[in-house]
Amino acid sequence: MKFIILGCGSSMGVPRPDGFFGNCDPNNKKNYRTRCSALLQTSEENILIDTSPDLRQQLLRHKVKKINKVLYSHLHADQTHGINDLRSFFINSKKQLEVYADKPTYKYLKNDFSYLFKSYSNEYPATLKLNKLPKNIFAINNKKKITIKSVSVQHGKIKSNCFIINNKLAYISDVNKIYYKDFKYFKKLKYLIIDCLWYNFHPSHLNLETSLALIKQFKPKKAVLTNLSPVLDYKVLKKMLPKNVIPAHDGLTINL
Repeated sequence: MKFIILGCGSSMGVPRPDGFFGNCDPNNKKNYRTRCSALLQTSEENILIDTSPDLRQQLLRHKVKKINKVLYSHLHADQTHGINDLRSFFINSKKQLEVYADKPTYKYLKNDFSYLFKSYSNEYPATLKLNKLPKNIFAINNKKKITIKSVSVQHGKIKSNCFIINNKLAYISDVNKIYYKDFKYFKKLKYLIIDCLWYNFHPSHLNLETSLALIKQFKPKKAVLTNLSPVLDYKVLKKMLPKNVIPAHDGLTINL
């Protein structure tokens, strides 16, 4: 079972579409960041977290031939606007792809991408089946059941969802506050992949100081910083971090 960070960049990626690299060294491949998506690969299933605008590029890079489920963290464009790229998996399987979203994201997807969930003709059938995101989603790996727990967190003015896999790995790409009542789910994990936009305060994201404070409190065996903006150069950031914390890079793979 593998967890792959398909993309670890902030909302415009690195470099931005205008070529802006910020503080990032363009000669370091790890500074080239597509928008946030992740993939849980098991022996039986591929479970995608978010459909970033760079999804096609990400899936081609990793030679992903099938997707069984899609979990959405929240409704923002950098997490949803690659949704059209899921159509090819319907063409291959002839089955609607199961998509899971919380109430606001469900409503947004249904309204803005209605053609994906409703058949308009034989030539344009519904390719996706939209489901309400449950507290627990299940997957199979070598005939063993895997539990993926969704935990709601604050992301500026909206809620986002963190996904915790088998109480071993938590993936939380967009967050500025985790509710105290949920701290118990994040303590002493093997891996914590967490939002870290830049150095300064941001109303919707954790910055380096707040990310490291939560890591220190939760005490994972290893932490990975994601949703990295052009402010954060990979090598510069890595030198600043404790030994158990690393910056993400596109394609970073964790064996579970």
